[in-house]
Amino acid sequence: MQKPLVAIGAISGTSMDAIDLALVLTDGENYVERMAGRSYPYPADLKVKLLELLKNPAIAETDPLTDLENAVTDAFGNAIRQFQRDFRISRADFIGLHGQTIWHRPEKRFTRQLGDGPRLAKFLRMPVVNRFRHADVMLGGQGAPLVPLYHAALASKLEQPLIVLNLGGVANITYLDGQTVIACDTGPASALIDDRMRQLFNKPFDKDGAMARLGLVDAGVLAQLMANPFFALPPPKSLDRMDFHARAEVVDNLPPANVIATLTAFTVEATASILRFLPKRPKSWLVTGGGRLNRAIMDGLAERLGVAVQPVETVGWKGDSLEAECFAYLAIRSSRGLPLSLPTTTGVPRPLPGGETHWP
Repeated sequence: MQKPLVAIGAISGTSMDAIDLALVLTDGENYVERMAGRSYPYPADLKVKLLELLKNPAIAETDPLTDLENAVTDAFGNAIRQFQRDFRISRADFIGLHGQTIWHRPEKRFTRQLGDGPRLAKFLRMPVVNRFRHADVMLGGQGAPLVPLYHAALASKLEQPLIVLNLGGVANITYLDGQTVIACDTGPASALIDDRMRQLFNKPFDKDGAMARLGLVDAGVLAQLMANPFFALPPPKSLDRMDFHARAEVVDNLPPANVIATLTAFTVEATASILRFLPKRPKSWLVTGGGRLNRAIMDGLAERLGVAVQPVETVGWKGDSLEAECFAYLAIRSSRGLPLSLPTTTGVPRPLPGGETHWP
């Protein structure tokens, strides 16, 4: 075993609700010690700008967005500094900076995450690994999800086959059965629900699934949503946060509570639709991401799947920190030239290293 190194992973998910940080000691392979994790809010004005960008994310293909990227980088830097103070961390061997995804179009071989590696390395005076997805996308891979190898390391002693389901803005799964690792995005998770909650109720999300449980699911509208050709595609496949928004306008004539109920049912059905492409039925599902706190989603999944659907905390993992831990882990893998993605996780032609390292 190579000497374990200390890394801080840093990411903000597609829900853009916070900067998630985690401290991990790992060799980038089988040894993982999860040491600390915490979330820090974006500055309010910066979050407004990021949410405004979602109305036209394609601008990221042509506009360098320099001022916005600098602001995001500085927000990450300040959060990491606070994280160091909060947990008395003098330094780390690497920072794994995923940053903020704003536009993901693998069919165009394009993906964009805000987060300037050289700027952050200079600010923190520590080496920074970023651009984790770019090599994969440039070789024709989906560039997502990148968490499967970390899930595999954590779950090596758990009963399999199992699925680790991440319910962020978009949902993705890792199917694990011995040496078999299959992964993909499955459809929407919280993004559609959150956006309609802001629009209809001036609330950032459906806390505990309460609004969904007040409403009724419109079966006809749900069928229209599930007619999306994405669900007929086998893995690997990936999504941008905004991919379902135009088609989701079919919910807009429903009563407000029914909108949320129907979009919640859509998350459940979209997730369950991946089962037809898996080699075996999983014995259990472990759920991470903010959606694990939504009882309407979790109860719906348990009923629909007919097996145990539990938050990752039931096996001792920390759902609020898991993705940040992953990018700490991947930073160490990147530094050692190890693959970050596989043909069965992103569709890349071969097991592929990735990430770019910036020294202070």
